[in-house]
Amino acid sequence: MDLSSLDFDKEFMTLAIEEAQHALSKDEVPIGAVIVKDGHVVARAHNLRVAWQDVTAHAEMLALKEACERLKNWRLMGCTIYVTMEPCPMCAGAIQQARLARLVYGIADPKAGAAGSVMNIVDEPKLAHRLKITSGVEEEKCRELINIFFRRLRIRESG
Repeated sequence: MDLSSLDFDKEFMTLAIEEAQHALSKDEVPIGAVIVKDGHVVARAHNLRVAWQDVTAHAEMLALKEACERLKNWRLMGCTIYVTMEPCPMCAGAIQQARLARLVYGIADPKAGAAGSVMNIVDEPKLAHRLKITSGVEEEKCRELINIFFRRLRIRESG
């Protein structure tokens, strides 16, 4: 990847991190997602599972829904999704089904990651569509948000 591509990825991951910060401020797991097409943001979202009491209200799912509505198409070909944490199986499946071109994420999820850590739904050769994956973009910033969240959670639970 050339420097300009990395700069481009960092720019959009910074927006995903902003979304994750919104989630953190609401005591949600701080995951943010941004969908980009042709260098323009078409959707952005953060986790709202607790606020909405909805198991599907993951940042990726909400961003996918917004992107489909804005582009008036369920096929998001040519789009890239930037996510602060590796998607879970549900989100990875939806990303794969939406036919995005790329997935860029900050930190791996060794417990539930479905883009290479536990399994790899988005690059499964048996499926009709596969995505390019870039990981580790702004990894430290993404990891720090998760660490803050779980530190706060441990303090609440011990108090």
